[in-house]
Amino acid sequence: MTSSIPAVGTRTAEAATLQAVFLDLDGTLVDTEGFWWEAESEVFAELGHTLDDAHREVVVGGPMTRSAGYLLRATGADIGLAELSALLNAAFTARIGRGVPLMPGARRLLAELAAHEVPTALVSAAHRSIIERMLHSLGPENFRLTLAGDDLERTKPHPDPYLTAAARLGVDPARCAVVEDTLTGVTAGEAAGCRVVAVPSVTAIPPAPGRTVVDSLEEVDLPFLRALITESR
Repeated sequence: MTSSIPAVGTRTAEAATLQAVFLDLDGTLVDTEGFWWEAESEVFAELGHTLDDAHREVVVGGPMTRSAGYLLRATGADIGLAELSALLNAAFTARIGRGVPLMPGARRLLAELAAHEVPTALVSAAHRSIIERMLHSLGPENFRLTLAGDDLERTKPHPDPYLTAAARLGVDPARCAVVEDTLTGVTAGEAAGCRVVAVPSVTAIPPAPGRTVVDSLEEVDLPFLRALITESR
């Protein structure tokens, strides 16, 4: 007679399995956070305003509406949010048109995840048009799913992007790893119930319970990500 009861340890092993990996874009996979700041500084200079470096830590990692809105309030520039967003996107697009540098370890990590058929999603606050351009450098075949900031009503730091990615891939957020470079993205991943790896780019990210902070993607590989899920169980 065959028992339908799983063997000892089966449920534990299944519960500890990494189901998917969610990766941020700017500052995580591609070295473009500086591009955004250059674009913002250029556009506001044309509007007659000089951005203080202190603003950079506030706008990094956020959606366009939040970053542009903050800079409008900080400078008092006489321009509408929609028009400003269009100018910022155009300035950034001009920069990435000259090539997008990948972060150290990014190409190797993507290749490893693809080779082991780990479902991988690109989850970014950038606009869809920006993501599509940068996918040429990253390889669209490396991602089962891509989510842009303008695909959803609410983006980071809300958990919606990561909850949506998990739902569309049919996976449990608690068994997914998120890799982010800003506190905004880290907050979104943690709020979604994912295991988060922080790889700070522009600003430091403080340690916290359940949060793993590393210096570079070169420290992150598939065994490392699998261990996060195992340890959380």
